[in-house]
Amino acid sequence: MVCNDATRLEGNPICSKVKDTYCSNKKNTTAAMLIAVIVPVVLVSLLVVMGTLWKLYWKGKSGNDKEYAMYEEETPLHIDIRRFTYAELKFITNDFQSIIGKGGFGIVYHGTLENGDEVAVKVLKETSISESTDFLPEVQTLSKVHHKNLVTLQGYCQNKKCLALVYDFMPRGNLKQLLKGGDDYSLTWEQRLHIALDAAQGLEYLHESCTPSIVHRDVKTPNILLDKNLVGVISDFGLSRAFNDAHTHISTAAAGTLGYFDPGYHATFKITTKTDVYSFGIVLLEIITGQSPVVMDPQAVHLPNWVRQKRANGSIHDVVDKKLLDLYDASSLESVVDLAMNCLESAAVNRPTMTKVASRLKVWLPAISGTPRRTDSMDTEIPRQFRLMISRARNEGRSFQSGYTNGISQTSLFSGR
Repeated sequence: MVCNDATRLEGNPICSKVKDTYCSNKKNTTAAMLIAVIVPVVLVSLLVVMGTLWKLYWKGKSGNDKEYAMYEEETPLHIDIRRFTYAELKFITNDFQSIIGKGGFGIVYHGTLENGDEVAVKVLKETSISESTDFLPEVQTLSKVHHKNLVTLQGYCQNKKCLALVYDFMPRGNLKQLLKGGDDYSLTWEQRLHIALDAAQGLEYLHESCTPSIVHRDVKTPNILLDKNLVGVISDFGLSRAFNDAHTHISTAAAGTLGYFDPGYHATFKITTKTDVYSFGIVLLEIITGQSPVVMDPQAVHLPNWVRQKRANGSIHDVVDKKLLDLYDASSLESVVDLAMNCLESAAVNRPTMTKVASRLKVWLPAISGTPRRTDSMDTEIPRQFRLMISRARNEGRSFQSGYTNGISQTSLFSGR
């Protein structure tokens, strides 16, 4: 018997096997045809979608850059420092990849200029830009401020959607980082006094040599940066307000950081150079003790009160940073503690000027050292550690606090009395 398409196969024992084979082949052929059609369609669709998204992504980035370019100010400031465009900031910061600091006014990025010089780029947040009416006048003022103990302003970005300041990059980080460093490294007593003098001279210049005077308003250890030779420079005065003695009241909220701010401000609502002197007194105590402005012992205690308690219950040596290992000059220690407490006097009129502070520090340094400042083999570890921090920030998206930031304004909860 011959089996064909017109023949009924049911019940035929000879053709039953042929049916199975015939039907099975038909099903496999149909499935293969479906796969052959569907898979290419899906793949082509995915490629089209991915291509569209990629095009939109780069179009968005290009559009964003063009949008920023449209907002470049046409009239630059007539000053001697460089004006950067937004595109130039993107280039020198490698598209804003490495964050080295954050603060109340914006974010600070690590950058490298075309000649290889490293810089810190402080980019204001959009909220700060919309509220800022003093940025460009401050840039004009700062372009004229030059001192070895003030961080150098390299340039600025004047864009309606991006305002930025470009500073010299300090490879040693800030004083707070060094004071809180690991047990394998510690600043010597002599190095600490040198840095204190550097900071005092920077503030003295702002107070006495600038016309009108400039009050920093946020003096603290994170805002004292160190160059490769551990020379201290004052930073973060870029958004401070210049004023003269005719000002009797500052209407805007006072800058300042918890533990550093002059409690007398709440009684007078006046910011003067003596406000900076008070904050510098806290910095001196940090340099001596290695403690933070607010000490947990075990409850929160303002550092000046902690020092008073230690001196009352023991000796002056009980307040010294243990990392110094008793390698310090006792007479200069006593003098520096007294100077710090003098800076922290309740009445501003009883506090010394920064000129007097600097002159007193100068007197004590020759007594403990007759040689110029130098770095030793242990010091070379600090730049390496700092660069590792930058590398981690770039690769992992982490950030660390640096002295290039503007601290969030806070008023002190401690009287310091």
